[in-house]
Amino acid sequence: MAKKAYVVGSGNVFADVGHPRPAEALAKAELARKIGATIESRGLTQAAAAAVLEVDQPKVSALIRGRLAGFSLDRLVRFLVLLGHDVEIVVKARPRATSQARVLVA
Repeated sequence: MAKKAYVVGSGNVFADVGHPRPAEALAKAELARKIGATIESRGLTQAAAAAVLEVDQPKVSALIRGRLAGFSLDRLVRFLVLLGHDVEIVVKARPRATSQARVLVA
């Protein structure tokens, strides 16, 4: 029986596909996921979410669909604050075993 070839990922799909700024891309994706989950859990329409986030509805649509090119980390954090979340940024030393810096969103 032939073995299937596979590659073990790094834990960051953006790094695995060669994104130029993988840590930032992953952080933005995680923040956007939390924003979308909050919008969904509150039962907000895109129009209602747009009013809360102080943007237009097409921007909410882009955000929910993962089209994040027009959104900075700062802007995504502000959206979470507008949705009633506290946001905490923690800076700590990188473990020696980790060769690459990480941005974690919990």
